[in-house]
Amino acid sequence: MKRIFEDTATAFALKSDTELERAYFLFKLIANEPLVKVGTAVTNFALKAHLPVEGLIRATVFDHFCAGVSEEDSIETVDKLFSKNVHSIFDYSVEGKVEEYSFDQIRDRILNIFNYLTQREALPFAVFKPTAMGSIEIYQKKSEGKLTTEKEQESWNRIVNRIEAICQKAAQNAIPVLVDAEESWMQDAADDLLEELMEKYNKEEVIVINTIQAYRWDRLDYLKGLVERAKSKGFKIGIKLVRGAYMEKENERAQKMGYKSPICASKAATDDNYNTILRFMMEHIDSFLIYAGTHNEESNYLLMDLIDQNSLAKDDPRVWFGQLYGMSDHISFNLSKEGYNVSKYLPFGPVKDVMPYLMRRAEENTSVAGQTSRELTLLKKERDRRKL
Repeated sequence: MKRIFEDTATAFALKSDTELERAYFLFKLIANEPLVKVGTAVTNFALKAHLPVEGLIRATVFDHFCAGVSEEDSIETVDKLFSKNVHSIFDYSVEGKVEEYSFDQIRDRILNIFNYLTQREALPFAVFKPTAMGSIEIYQKKSEGKLTTEKEQESWNRIVNRIEAICQKAAQNAIPVLVDAEESWMQDAADDLLEELMEKYNKEEVIVINTIQAYRWDRLDYLKGLVERAKSKGFKIGIKLVRGAYMEKENERAQKMGYKSPICASKAATDDNYNTILRFMMEHIDSFLIYAGTHNEESNYLLMDLIDQNSLAKDDPRVWFGQLYGMSDHISFNLSKEGYNVSKYLPFGPVKDVMPYLMRRAEENTSVAGQTSRELTLLKKERDRRKL
């Protein structure tokens, strides 16, 4: 397989010299773990105290990892990325809401996003998080079979209705919707609901796409069972495959509560699980739409190889590559240059409301071995190339 990810001229073609320097500066900061922890705490305090820091955040970390504060504000970035054949996924990244009216507002915002998706080829998917539609406690109680009060059942029914409304809108417009995965203790309820919606909406084409986190060692067996049920009931499967983002929280909870952690024992085991699941899905490609969300170079090379082995076109609509905006441009832009289906998750929202997402990104880059150093190496390589 041709090694394509070293081409920094293609990777950073859209970045001006100023944007390249800002990215280098940001990742140098993120490489310093104590600084990230202090910085996130100070930023949280400043925002809660209504100190005038939003302008500074917007000019630095926000503009690197987010497309804008609204859909309209983000369109320029969408068009810019699509000039290099990289699609975008509008991700309304407001987190931490707990009120029913807030869940309704987020549902309505996502429904409104379809007005943009239907007008632009550059926007092929909708997306939302389950906990943007309802309380994690209700998902957990549903997963455990412990919805015991009428109020709890009503809360669950509202979650179902919100998600159903989005999937119905997606089906009406023939635009698939990606649904993120979250903590293991709430995921069974989300999985069961999304399987019901796949059975309803994925008869002819894939509309509903659930997410599998490969750092969970039980996910291959779950997927095998899903394939059998899909065959018997006559529906197609949409899966976004990621490694996972809640490892520390999962391990801490398992240790505290005395059960076996659902997380693979090592990074290598997670990588193996990811690639095994990818191979399994490609073996059953006629039943799938696969969205491979990964910043891992070897997993991307593997998928490229599997596309070739299965004699699929590089732009077969059943196979997508995906990365987050502001990260792994060397993967996204080199894949798109080769003709593969590529998209960037494009977070947007008010600066204050998006801060939990940005802090998670910073902490994730700090904790994932090699992620930040790789970004820095590539940015430095491009800086040096431009100087020459």
